Amino acid sequence: MESELLHIMQHSLGLDGYGQGRQYRNHYVAGLADVSKCRDLVALGYMQEHPPTDLSGGDPIFVVTKVGMAAVTRESPKPPKKTRSQIRYREYLEVADCYEGFGDYLKCNQARACY
Repeated sequence: MESELLHIMQHSLGLDGYGQGRQYRNHYVAGLADVSKCRDLVALGYMQEHPPTDLSGGDPIFVVTKVGMAAVTRESPKPPKKTRSQIRYREYLEVADCYEGFGDYLKCNQARACY
């Protein structure tokens, strides 16, 4: 699948360029530049087109089908491997409100005794 078409579907679902993240939406308001690309996805069965509304500014609305969701999962590239440091920083971000900073988190994590 063309990367542009894949990107449209990932964006429609609120996912990143690797098809990851929490799907929190399923719509794409296509302006003039993207209508033909979205209609190509409709022809493949990956999206459905809905008529324009006042809310969409007069542009058609496209939603990803279940077949399209499966295609996003299948066609999205694998994310690059994270280093140990990147993993540790992600872990810090999950509990960041408990620490004054990343250095504080590292000290507590090394000592294994946090306040």
